Amino acid sequence: MSGGTPKARPWEAAEELPREGAGARVDHLVVLDLVPAGARVLDIGCGDGALLALLRDRRGIDGRGIELSREGVNACLARGLPVIQGDADTDLANYPDGAFDVVVMSQTIQATRQPREVLEHLLRIGRHVIISFPNFGHWRVRTELALRGRMPVTDLMPDAWYETANIHHCTIRDFVGLCRVLGARIETAAALDSRGRAMRFALPWWVWNLFGAQGVFLLSQEGRHRADESPLRPGGSLQATR
Repeated sequence: MSGGTPKARPWEAAEELPREGAGARVDHLVVLDLVPAGARVLDIGCGDGALLALLRDRRGIDGRGIELSREGVNACLARGLPVIQGDADTDLANYPDGAFDVVVMSQTIQATRQPREVLEHLLRIGRHVIISFPNFGHWRVRTELALRGRMPVTDLMPDAWYETANIHHCTIRDFVGLCRVLGARIETAAALDSRGRAMRFALPWWVWNLFGAQGVFLLSQEGRHRADESPLRPGGSLQATR
């Protein structure tokens, strides 16, 4: 085994994201605002279980989790969360259609080997899907590439290119394009700036793509259900959580 600084656990990079005071991460609070009380929730790539525990404690959800790392699974079990070790790239095919009200994948899709196939499974398994991811189109990322000619290192992407788990970087516009390819309905969305504040909903995609440090999307499968059957609140922009 080589020496040097130990590599961070898979979920620890996201721990540097903005928080509300000393409490929950701001992006977790945005997700919290989208999940109805008592919903059946599957959190894929749930890390140490911080988001799943937040949903359990504040929404009373019937939650389950899948986490690739053994360290993450152990951390979840220590919180009393029903989490199993699994791989989103290979294990989602085992879940039946419509098994959950909400499927959440927070800061994880860019680390999967087949993000398109993973998203297709999410839309099949859940009546609604909540996805968050770092935006590779953010102006700081563009500046790092344009002026320094190097892969960027930011709060959301803190590891060097040869150590990062992020193997499919995408921008907010890229993700919107994938949703169109898959026929996924974007129920609502938000771009969060580097301080975790939600940008104005009415701004065009290119503004979100330039100034949003991360994107949060609420999706459903086109034609899967009528709007009045949705367990979530009716559409509209995400409200600020602080």
